Amino acid sequence: MKITTLSLTGAATVSTADPHSGQPVLAAGLPLASASAAVLLVHGRGASAEDILGLAQELDCTGLALLAPQAAGNTWYPQRFLAPSALNQPWLDSALAALGKVVEHVTAAGIPPERLLLLGFSQGACLALEYAARHARRYGALVGLSGGLIGADGEPRLDSGTLAGTPVFLGCSDVDPHIPLQRVHFTSQTLQALGGQVDERIYPGMGHTVNQDELAAVQRLLDSLRAR
Repeated sequence: MKITTLSLTGAATVSTADPHSGQPVLAAGLPLASASAAVLLVHGRGASAEDILGLAQELDCTGLALLAPQAAGNTWYPQRFLAPSALNQPWLDSALAALGKVVEHVTAAGIPPERLLLLGFSQGACLALEYAARHARRYGALVGLSGGLIGADGEPRLDSGTLAGTPVFLGCSDVDPHIPLQRVHFTSQTLQALGGQVDERIYPGMGHTVNQDELAAVQRLLDSLRAR
């Protein structure tokens, strides 16, 4: 897979207010101008954009543009995703803004949100799901692998818009050491209330990883996206 590097905001800077500003975005697959649809892939804590693009190699991404933003220091936010959101600032807002810049880049190239699939694993899944909930619209699909919406229990949500029937896939273990099962259920309920068509799959004893059933589910979403 040939990978190129995009810079959507200029050179990376060391900024306490916007730590992810200027971080690179890796691109693979077709150029946006030639692609039928796009996939935004979000890596987990301690991983990299290149790592999450490796997941795409397990899938048939023919005809698609693949974009993977890089987190500063390989971490989107410092605390657990279940911590009060204020404890993860300004990293969290900066991370959400970084995803927003990629979405804007995709739409500016002529691919509308309904032809964009957002996918994340672990911390990246939490971030992708949170972004989609706060900026709800009809996306091509939304995939959260071992993740859930961000914030402490009972924290007010900042959701806006409607997912308008967006297919949503959530896959997680029932004993994931990082993602409580109740948070997965809460995420399903929240995204359904926002208008998402949620497919939640809980895998007994799996651990914090991705399995073949999840890959097959993602492949079906990609195939459906191409067929539209």
